[in-house]
Amino acid sequence: MHSNLSVKTEPLPKSQVGMTIEVPADIVDATYEKVLNRLASRSKLEGFRPGRAPRALVEARIGPAALREEVVEAIVPEVIRQALQEKSIDPIDNPDVEVVELERGRPAQLKATVTVMPEVTLADVSSLNVATPSVEVTDEMLERRLEDVREPMAEITPVEREARAGDVAVIDVEVEADGAVVPSESRSAMEAELREGALLPELLAAIPGAKVGETRSATVTFPDDYGEPRLAGKEATIKITVQGVKEKVLPALDDELAKQLSGGKQETVEAYRSSVREELEESAKALAQMAREQAIVKALVEASAVDVPDTLVERELASHLDSLERSLSRQGLRLDRYLEYLGKTPEMWIAEERPEAEARLKVDLVLDEFAKRDKIEPSDDEVDRFIEEQASKDDELKGRVDELKRGPNSRRYFASRLRRLRVLERLGEVAGTGTPAQS
Repeated sequence: MHSNLSVKTEPLPKSQVGMTIEVPADIVDATYEKVLNRLASRSKLEGFRPGRAPRALVEARIGPAALREEVVEAIVPEVIRQALQEKSIDPIDNPDVEVVELERGRPAQLKATVTVMPEVTLADVSSLNVATPSVEVTDEMLERRLEDVREPMAEITPVEREARAGDVAVIDVEVEADGAVVPSESRSAMEAELREGALLPELLAAIPGAKVGETRSATVTFPDDYGEPRLAGKEATIKITVQGVKEKVLPALDDELAKQLSGGKQETVEAYRSSVREELEESAKALAQMAREQAIVKALVEASAVDVPDTLVERELASHLDSLERSLSRQGLRLDRYLEYLGKTPEMWIAEERPEAEARLKVDLVLDEFAKRDKIEPSDDEVDRFIEEQASKDDELKGRVDELKRGPNSRRYFASRLRRLRVLERLGEVAGTGTPAQS
């Protein structure tokens, strides 16, 4: 087929392009002839040798509707291919095609809707004034860290008094929802440390002050994805009966312990305290830098314009669902059962996840556009070094460096990670420093 097509295009929402295509009558007629010849060569009609029946008889036997359908199947793929090539359109999924007119002796008309990669209008990064958060290492933070490192060495001793914050309480637990006890959640003589992060906040508020034999209650609302379906998304009453109280006593921080905790690097308590503070300050700087990077990305994405096509969102959702299914399978769970526990249908899950999937894609598209604009693309040697560096930090990857370097999928993965790191680094360099927000 020669490219004598008439192709008109128009931009459509959601990164789509509409095409109106006119196919000359001679191409339509030639396609009809080609299809009829093919059908005649395969036809078996009574009174004629295979493939020898007159084409008019073959056409009459097939019927005009079926013949037209055969012509459509023959002509449409090539017409669409040529039209896309002529207009330099690179689709990201199969075009949606409507055959408006297709008859012998007349030009054919097709309409197609094509989804393409969206255009990104990138904001001026230098105009984004994003301050680096200030994270101060206080004396309280230092003391808490010094307590944490001594925690494994603490002596736990039973005491005859009420439970206090920091104690280890021996408790019986009974959970009641919808007027009935949930046996799977009940516990006897369970040890629970009364500190933030170790217990539900509601229990941490209820237990301190309780004496042995005393029962305290707390009302808790369980998350929608809680593992016990009878509690998922429900309000329940948790009854705690204190059976015993144990006090945790940390060892005194002296020169000998400081030397032990530092592996012999620090000889005195003062030197050890200084080294721990320095570690905390380094961590604080890293966290502040990460927070600034996240703030820059958020500001850049919000200030940039991109219309994410539904096709990409649907692919992202399908990929996310596949990952969830694989993760559940490794735990011996089935996806349909998991969704049942959550009280959701697959359609409900997709509808709830769609906004987040679109947001992730917008971030990716904006950062990819920034990478293209600033020509941030790691070389093969840089990717090799990055693989070696990452493998040295991961026991599972250490023996697979050559395999990772050779595998096209693994190379793409590590190249993408390195590119993203370079993008974040570059954004940090060119974005305005801004000033901290006043409260």
